[in-house]
Amino acid sequence: MSEILIDSLRVKTWIGVPDAERMESQEIEIDIRIRPTRNFAEMYDDIYLTVDYAAVCQRVSELARERPRRLIESLAQEISDMILNEFGATSAEVEIRKFILSETRHVAVRCVSQAVRDAAF
Repeated sequence: MSEILIDSLRVKTWIGVPDAERMESQEIEIDIRIRPTRNFAEMYDDIYLTVDYAAVCQRVSELARERPRRLIESLAQEISDMILNEFGATSAEVEIRKFILSETRHVAVRCVSQAVRDAAF
């Protein structure tokens, strides 16, 4: 099994349940684990046969900035779905950390999604 890991991607977004919390952007951290459709041995050193992690990072940042959200759970699901749909991965795991409660280092959510493939008959 081959996986691509993106660790602690920092993005700005407007997120939070109270309206006041969404008034200013805040930085969140995102970990992403992507399983491409091919094992690394089948990629033959060709960028077009893998998932371009730089493009994923750029797209995640764009998605996070598209609109305000109340829940980091919603954003995690949107990111996971986007990776499956736009980058052709077989699975995507997204963890988002938010630094909002002073008594904690962070709060986090994790979303794991798998692509649904049509069965050939």
